Order: sequence, then structure tokens, then C-alpha cells
Amino acid sequence: MIYYNEGDLIIRSMSYTDIEAFVLGFAGQGWNKPAEQFLTYYNEQENNIRKIIVAEYKGSTAGYVTLLPFATVGPFADKGFPEIVDFNVLIPYQKKGIGNRLMDVTEQLTKEVSDYVTLAVGMHSGYGTAQRMYVKRGYIPDGSGVWYKDRPLEPYGACENDDELILFFVKELTY
Repeated sequence: MIYYNEGDLIIRSMSYTDIEAFVLGFAGQGWNKPAEQFLTYYNEQENNIRKIIVAEYKGSTAGYVTLLPFATVGPFADKGFPEIVDFNVLIPYQKKGIGNRLMDVTEQLTKEVSDYVTLAVGMHSGYGTAQRMYVKRGYIPDGSGVWYKDRPLEPYGACENDDELILFFVKELTY
């Protein structure tokens, strides 16, 4: 399904051929994202478990975001709000508006079923660009503080500044 098509950018559902394109794209930037992860995403999309929204720029697979129908962990797990999970734009395609367009489409799809959308973002500097983008787009922290390994981190609790240290955000979709 095509959600957006303008100029050099197409936003669409994931296709099977995206699996290899993403594995190669992430390997090219030194990240290990195995084919099994993308095959799982593709199968979940085909079984209506998760939406996979892909950006294609000038014919190349450039990024993606996944959308769960409801949060499964964290402070929103019992609220029934959709959750944005695993959002990436490959480095060669960053700073072209692709990430914002992916988020626009994802929020529009979410608005069809909910007035709220949630997400979590890592706390280390590798997530800095995403942190800034989410705030600029109107996402606000939920107030539960940082979480570590799927649990709220107690004040002065021990943790590592790794991908498991996260902050949850929510956005009201009022448009």
C-alpha cells in the first residue's frame, strides 16, 4: 500500500525485498540488524500484528518505522494506545525530511484508531536527533521517569547508559 508519493519520496508498506535492502543498508553503516528481524516485521505486517511503514527515496529503501496497535510494555501497556517502535532512517538519507514524513504518515494512520500515540526513546547521545525531533513534533514525556530493562528506574538506581535506558513519550493527535 502506498501512503504518500511526491517527488523523489514514496512512503509505503514494507515489501519482502526490503529485508535485504535494510540488512545491507545497516551493515554499510556498521550496524548489525539481522535479516530475521526484518523477516519477523514483514510476517507481522502480513498477519496484521504490526504496520511497517517504509520510506523509498529515489528508488532506494531509505528508512522505516513500525507501529503496534497498542503498547505492550511501559507506562502505556494498559491504556490501549498505539506505539511507535523502531524508527530508523539510514544515514545517507538523513536531513532530507524523510524521518518527518515517515512520522506524518504514521501519525495519520494512528489517528484513524486513537487520539494518542506513544513511543520510547533511548537516553544516550546516539538518540539525540530522535529526542529533538520527537519534542519538536509535540511528544511529551509521560512523567514516569526513565525506564531500564522494561521497568521504571528507581531514584539513584543502578543502570547503564545503553539502549535499554529509555524515556516514554505520548502525543495527543489533535489535528
